[in-house]
Amino acid sequence: MTKAVIKTDKAPQAIGPYSQAIKVNGTVYLAGQIPLVPETMALESGDMRAQIRRVFENLSAVAKAAGGSLQDIVKLNVYLTDLGNFPLINDVMMQYINEPYPARAAVGVAALPKGAAVEMDAVMVLSGKNSKKPAKKTKRKRK
Repeated sequence: MTKAVIKTDKAPQAIGPYSQAIKVNGTVYLAGQIPLVPETMALESGDMRAQIRRVFENLSAVAKAAGGSLQDIVKLNVYLTDLGNFPLINDVMMQYINEPYPARAAVGVAALPKGAAVEMDAVMVLSGKNSKKPAKKTKRKRK
């Protein structure tokens, strides 16, 4: 198994000993993103909707660096310090991802890094894009 580290300055830099994403064959595991502004590493100052958009923008930047897009996400995990914000996740997500939507989990948590109110991580599959293609099958001649 070969692991490729995905890194971009268009998303916040890791705030600990982890990578923004790891690609193994055609699958990309995107680390959790909170609403940090990449240029300042400060939390997005807008309302909750703006913070959710920032998280999707950060995930999008990492997905692009890996050779994909948010549309390639097959599993999305959402962590909220207030599950009352769950309807906002749905509203904003539909601005970034079209059907078919990824499988998703939403979890209420007590706290997130840097006091963030939302965090998301994802699994992305690059079907045919930058992934190893299976060997071609050759037809055997019958004797």
